[in-house]
Amino acid sequence: MAPPVRPSRKGLDRRTLLIGGGAGVGLALAWGVWPRTYAPNLVAGPGETIVDAFLKIGSDGRVTVIVPQAEMGQGVWTALPQILADELGADWRQIGVEPAPINPVYANTLLLEEAVTEQAPAFLAGAGRWAAREFATREALMMTAGSSSIRGFEQRFREAGAAARILLCMAAGKRLGADWRACDTEAGFVVRGEDRFRFGELAAEAVGFAPPSPLPLRKPGEGKLSGQSVPRLDLPAKVDGTMRFAGDVRLPNMAFASIRHGPLGDTTLGAIDEKAARAVPGVVGIVRRPGWVAVLADNWWAADRAVDALGAKFATRGTLPGAVHVAGALDRALADGGKRLVAIGDADAALGAVPSLAADYAVPLAAHAPIEPLVATARATSRRIEIWVPTQAQGLTRRAVAQATGLSEDAVTVYPMPVGGGFGRKVENDAAVEAALLSIEARRPIQLLWSRGEELQRARHRPPAKARLKAKLAGGRIAAWSATVATPSAMGEMGKRLTGYGGGGGAELGAIDGARPPYAIPAVAIAHAPADIGIETGMWRSVAHSYTAFFGESFMDELAAAAGSDPLSFRMAQLGGAPRLARCLTRATAAGGWSGEAQSGQGLAIHSAFGSHIALLAEASVEEDAIRVSRLVVAVDCGRIINPDIVRQQIEGGLIWGLAAALGDAITYTAGIVDQRSIAALHLPLLADTPEIVIELIESREAPGGVAELAVPVVAPALANALASVTGKRLRQLPLTLA
Repeated sequence: MAPPVRPSRKGLDRRTLLIGGGAGVGLALAWGVWPRTYAPNLVAGPGETIVDAFLKIGSDGRVTVIVPQAEMGQGVWTALPQILADELGADWRQIGVEPAPINPVYANTLLLEEAVTEQAPAFLAGAGRWAAREFATREALMMTAGSSSIRGFEQRFREAGAAARILLCMAAGKRLGADWRACDTEAGFVVRGEDRFRFGELAAEAVGFAPPSPLPLRKPGEGKLSGQSVPRLDLPAKVDGTMRFAGDVRLPNMAFASIRHGPLGDTTLGAIDEKAARAVPGVVGIVRRPGWVAVLADNWWAADRAVDALGAKFATRGTLPGAVHVAGALDRALADGGKRLVAIGDADAALGAVPSLAADYAVPLAAHAPIEPLVATARATSRRIEIWVPTQAQGLTRRAVAQATGLSEDAVTVYPMPVGGGFGRKVENDAAVEAALLSIEARRPIQLLWSRGEELQRARHRPPAKARLKAKLAGGRIAAWSATVATPSAMGEMGKRLTGYGGGGGAELGAIDGARPPYAIPAVAIAHAPADIGIETGMWRSVAHSYTAFFGESFMDELAAAAGSDPLSFRMAQLGGAPRLARCLTRATAAGGWSGEAQSGQGLAIHSAFGSHIALLAEASVEEDAIRVSRLVVAVDCGRIINPDIVRQQIEGGLIWGLAAALGDAITYTAGIVDQRSIAALHLPLLADTPEIVIELIESREAPGGVAELAVPVVAPALANALASVTGKRLRQLPLTLA
């Protein structure tokens, strides 16, 4: 990877449009989708031509698409290349993928645009989306999160493909002595009548032309790839085992490391039994740091056995957080009332002194538990550090390693690896920093792999939350709605931790995302009550939507009962302002055979998030005092679909994730130590517990929305509503239990 790119101070002219990279490096074209003040830093292999920031073409016709987003199983290494290949007119069999280097041109500006709220940097608050885009670009904020990959990059990849198509047509037109507009592309060729040129024949010539502005894009549906379930590019290597993850990295003279951290809080390492650890065959070193200790060995199994043998003792000043501490913090914050961040009409006046219904709900800390725990391989020399790491934010990883080691960012090279499950966990950089420090100390390459117990101990879990909801009914409809959500200021604190900006622990909109009901309610008030639980929390799949939907959609069923109405009819009557969501609800209930009868074991939930909409009908029963989920039927409107198979995969995965959060996966601490130190301790659903899943994808011409997190929020409320139908008992706390 090349060093970080510095802003160019030169003006843009014909000479600076074409940038020579030396022998075998090729040419790069600075065109409209690039910030004009940043130079490209791609490197071309033998026979490759860099056509633009997102695309290289080889002389053999192979098209390499440069993808800045991390592949975490969500299919982004397929969907984004599919968009570009469709505009380009490429042959899907000739498409390859390469991770993007760190560069402001690849910044995920959408994330910060959506986060220009009170938790954003002070100088951005109120400055608008343009300022957020500019800041994200200058900071090279490359991040895979918030179901933003397609939403944030579709247009850029379409433009990249279109520009390359036009340049190739221009090169073909010159050869033919014809207007380039008479040429088109298909299946990897530029064609005009019987004339055909392979992309590889024209690429080097093509970059000598300049595309028109604005770029003529194909109309949606005009291409032959977008909207089709083309094969995933990452699948063959994952099936045959040739995909290299960070744990597969092997370097000369490399040692393996396992680590032990102390309890949460202001912790320092005390006594260790070095003799016992060194007695384990294969141990080559022990590294002590104030809050942790690591053992180095010639294999990881030996390192992990030895770190156990250390019997490390830690001393912690201050409070050691536990379940009682967390519950007390949430209760105190809820009693305080928080700060109102959403206000429509006069909810206080409409609610009156006595609301029609009030209820409290709660969710616990929730685990990420990716199959791949934190892992990183570091190779340090006197002047540089290389890091191989699964990361959702490669620029932030580089910054964290540089700050921890005292090196400049120019001296840190990050090789982003495929991610074996992220879910927000791998936005954090603990393992990368620790591996770098260990490599410096040991003066050799080190691969650090956290054990499952350490992962669960130090993961920054989904924050716990408690909510108090109130509503007033009038004429069978909701006249007023109030919600106060007590939860840590996780997004602001994470931003402060990772970037140095934001934080402060104050009320933030990110903590109540999704809490505003989608219904036509004339008076609404939503408040965030920040809670200091003494445990760092962070991003999690669907973030705040995972609990706000549980609160709101469970409360909707309670209101329907209070109004003497069927849950479906009650919702439909108040969805006049949300036609796409109403359509989802109609389709899901039709496909699932909604009965509306008491004790049917059916429950509903709907939600809108990440530019998409979903409705779920869940069927559940109680068998031998155990909850059994038999069927989940969803209807999804995620706008224009790039790859239907990938959408279905992500919806299925989100439903299973939501099932785990609803029935298991709770995290608790005792005296600063996590109580769950294994996957088994999370009581996750097994394959035998997986219900029948039915997915209806609604055709739409709207812009694509996100789907990787969309299905998570609706599972818990739909199940709670189904179980209330079966048992007559309202479950207001996760995980759902009958005890």
